[in-house]
Amino acid sequence: MNPSMASAPSPTVPQPVASLLSRLPAYPGSLLLVTGLNLVLAQQLPTDVTERLTGQRIRIQVRDARLAFDFVWKGHGFSACSPQDHADLTLRANAHDFWRLAQRLDDPDTLFFNRRLSMEGDTELGLVVKNALDALELPVFNPAQWTPSAVLARVQRLRPRHTHEAHHDPR
Repeated sequence: MNPSMASAPSPTVPQPVASLLSRLPAYPGSLLLVTGLNLVLAQQLPTDVTERLTGQRIRIQVRDARLAFDFVWKGHGFSACSPQDHADLTLRANAHDFWRLAQRLDDPDTLFFNRRLSMEGDTELGLVVKNALDALELPVFNPAQWTPSAVLARVQRLRPRHTHEAHHDPR
């Protein structure tokens, strides 16, 4: 962690942008988030973590952007869900702090103790999530993974290969 970031205020999403973002429908954003989580994170989660996550509603709130993303673990991956009044676990931080967490520039404990990350709801579930994040092969989010060529290469690896070739009859 960069020690200067612990005391310096983190950059925030400008108010006009946050106002615009807060008007967007929640579900498409949650769908985008779970797509990213499933590509980058889901394969690394141990069985005991996925068992504990099953059926638990998790909400990520980006304070400064006034966005919320709701999702649940369903067997083999995360699934977006529509926002409701209750989530089993809510994680809140500013966009910059979530970015730093994903880049592994800050750890969850540092952000939590500096009051830049908060957890509300099922404390045991929050600890499971925090410990799982600490144990992951990181950085979870490397911007180089999201260049068009890198994304295309991953998509091509996911497609099933045809084992038989088409035969043309020259007659």
